[in-house]
Amino acid sequence: MTHREVGVLAIGAGPANLALAVAIEESGAPELADSTLLLERAPEISWQRELLLPWARSQVSFLKDLATLRNPRSRFSFLSFLHAQGRLDEFINLGTFHPFRWEISDYLRWVAGELERVEVRCGAEAVRIDPLREPADQGPRGWLVTLADGDTVACRDLVVGAGRDAHVPAVFADLPADRVVHSSRFRSRVAELAGEPPRRAVVVGGAQSAAEMFYALHEQLPDAHLTMLVRSIGLQNYQTSKFVNELFFPSFVDEFFDSPAELRAQVLDEMRLTNYAGLAPPFLDELYLMLYQQRRRGNPRSEVLALTEVTAARVADGEVVLDLRDRRTGKVAPLACDVVLLGTGYDSRMPAMVRDLADRTGLAELAVSRNYRLELGGPSHGAVYLQGVNEATHGIADSLISVLAARAQEITTDLLARRGAEQPAAVR
Repeated sequence: MTHREVGVLAIGAGPANLALAVAIEESGAPELADSTLLLERAPEISWQRELLLPWARSQVSFLKDLATLRNPRSRFSFLSFLHAQGRLDEFINLGTFHPFRWEISDYLRWVAGELERVEVRCGAEAVRIDPLREPADQGPRGWLVTLADGDTVACRDLVVGAGRDAHVPAVFADLPADRVVHSSRFRSRVAELAGEPPRRAVVVGGAQSAAEMFYALHEQLPDAHLTMLVRSIGLQNYQTSKFVNELFFPSFVDEFFDSPAELRAQVLDEMRLTNYAGLAPPFLDELYLMLYQQRRRGNPRSEVLALTEVTAARVADGEVVLDLRDRRTGKVAPLACDVVLLGTGYDSRMPAMVRDLADRTGLAELAVSRNYRLELGGPSHGAVYLQGVNEATHGIADSLISVLAARAQEITTDLLARRGAEQPAAVR
């Protein structure tokens, strides 16, 4: 077991914290960059690793990368990555703003390798955060993070950007772990199923992740009968209006943050179809075409059941039995299967790690400032910044790629301002 001390510790090395690392590296403050460490629990940098399917595309323009909207001349842009890899001509020839998901993943790995001052440590899972207090009656002077292997890292400022926790609806909570696969573990678990492939698989959910699993299973489980359960009237396109897309501009964050809480909630509800309850239009067409071909060729091994909800789930005689309620008639009927795959998204609450941190810090509630800093209830030498979990106060784009570069700049500016404010005037 080892112990080290750093100035800034960021938990998670996904797009959010890598964008922050780039902003810190380009901030002109080498002392801040040299004292910044990113922890990634996985053995290597990857993006949406469990849904890193060969045909899956990003739904966001490549121009909304880790740096371009903050610094169009950055050497960490997606175009710089393509140029360094000798792929720029080929990508331009595709005529698209939407790279394959694996290209974005490769880009993130490249960025991590190009950092010269900020350190990225993979295979390091943070399991606990404790406040450091001296004296005890003042705010935290910093934070002590304990890793799964027993190592500890102390820091002044902490950035949590590891994403939300998987949401497993209560109706599935009692099923054996080997019979339920959440999308956050899709590739790993399906690979485990290859030895004894299920004959009947059910996918629950009506958004992009559920549809991608349903589509991928046709190749990965070629002999299985596949059923997709959708509670709504049917699979729908994302809302892609250019007018609505302006609500993903970084400039909209100020307007949203300053709005009354009831208006923010209403806007979030009305924007669900822009991200959480729909599919990318081209992919939706591909999915429909696949089902059409099955029907016309007389081998319909797949079905999508709309207006259907699961009211109970159990194991009986070696089978998973789902009680399905038809929302049109109210009738309930059983459906037997071998495995259930959940495209049910992520818990809307703050991540468990953040809630635990709040308990250890004595915070009655979790609130963040405009610059993403956790409100600690008074003056404090150490700070906590939260990335990607502030939709309620900063808008729906907070969990997406659209605002990465701008948010990274705002957090970096706050980190530097807090350090500068504590230095003597003659030193600044």
